[in-house]
Amino acid sequence: MIEVRRPKDLARLRRLALNAQGLLQNQPFGRGLAGARRAINHVGYVQIDTISVVERAHHHVLHSRVPGFEPAMIDRLLRSRDIFEYWSHAAAFLPIDDYRFSLPYKHAIKSGQTHWYRNPDRKLMRELLTRIRSDGPLRSRDVEAGARKQAGWWDWKPAKKALEQLYMEGDLMVSDRDGFQKTYDLTERVLPAHLNTAMPSVEEFATHLIDQQLRCHGMVSLKGLTYLRRNTELRKAVKVQVNDRLAQGTLEQVQVNGGDVFLLEAGAFEQSLPRLKQRLKILSPFDNSVIQRDRLKALFQYDYQIECYVPEAKRQYGYFCLPLLYRDEFIGRMDCKAHRRIRQLEIKSLHLEPRSSDTDAVISALVDAVAQFLLFQNCDSVTLTQIYPQPLTQTVRSALEAWG
Repeated sequence: MIEVRRPKDLARLRRLALNAQGLLQNQPFGRGLAGARRAINHVGYVQIDTISVVERAHHHVLHSRVPGFEPAMIDRLLRSRDIFEYWSHAAAFLPIDDYRFSLPYKHAIKSGQTHWYRNPDRKLMRELLTRIRSDGPLRSRDVEAGARKQAGWWDWKPAKKALEQLYMEGDLMVSDRDGFQKTYDLTERVLPAHLNTAMPSVEEFATHLIDQQLRCHGMVSLKGLTYLRRNTELRKAVKVQVNDRLAQGTLEQVQVNGGDVFLLEAGAFEQSLPRLKQRLKILSPFDNSVIQRDRLKALFQYDYQIECYVPEAKRQYGYFCLPLLYRDEFIGRMDCKAHRRIRQLEIKSLHLEPRSSDTDAVISALVDAVAQFLLFQNCDSVTLTQIYPQPLTQTVRSALEAWG
């Protein structure tokens, strides 16, 4: 067991984790469409989210890693069958080559496990399958007319619920998208012919998860390997394989400050890593690097919670605070809203952590990051309302004004 207590060793762990996530180098996956394809293949999934106060999470995650990424590229990758849409720990875009590892959950749903609905309308599902088989793909808007959309997912009309159940069970796939309007088609008409569609054994699934998580995170806790997966047999199989790899010496353990224990490939702690740049990244709350909050706190001492699900009166930082990563530290958060009609980005509040060391360098990097973020949001100007700690208010405002 490697004991990590010294600041320089913890810094090495952070760099290992951030490098595995593609957040240290300028273009670790390349640029544009090809870079986006490689990025999704590497990180394993990109979470889909509907919140649109700034550019949506699935676009934001790729923007943070792939220079030249444009939101329309996600739809192109879906249409070209490089990725597919399904449930990971949440709704996500996933590499098409990982399709077979979606089958166990689809089988569980078809066998009676509840995802959204307890009593699916089987008769209506059969009718919809027949219609799609004979008439071709069906757009979600074709069955949404008259739905009381203001009430949320649970108020969808029966046909929409039936379509989504067929999708969750694996009979249908999303073949195309227009924003959040899905087009459904028969799975056999969507999948590439060369794809392996064999149901994986629980041991194969465990191997896939361990390899994937080590690849995209650099290190992972035993709990993190099956993050939000409630399959008891899978968890047992993962634990058995981890113990086997530890015994064989292909995995080793590292303990951070006498507490959390992480697994990493043998020798990874000593590997050569990219140098840190004086660069700040504005990340999505659903970014793969921050989504496991316990891991984030253990490695980076960064206590983060997305507050859009918290009652307004109880919010500490704002509705949709974006984590700020500078070099190998999370140094703050920024609550933003893109006013698209007037092409203005409003920074409602900017919170910088008290431990931020070189304040001038951080502010300079922040201004550069905001300039790039403006372009991503299709905005031309930025406003800043509140800054914490307040003594930095004039410094930050002046820096933004000098840039603008």
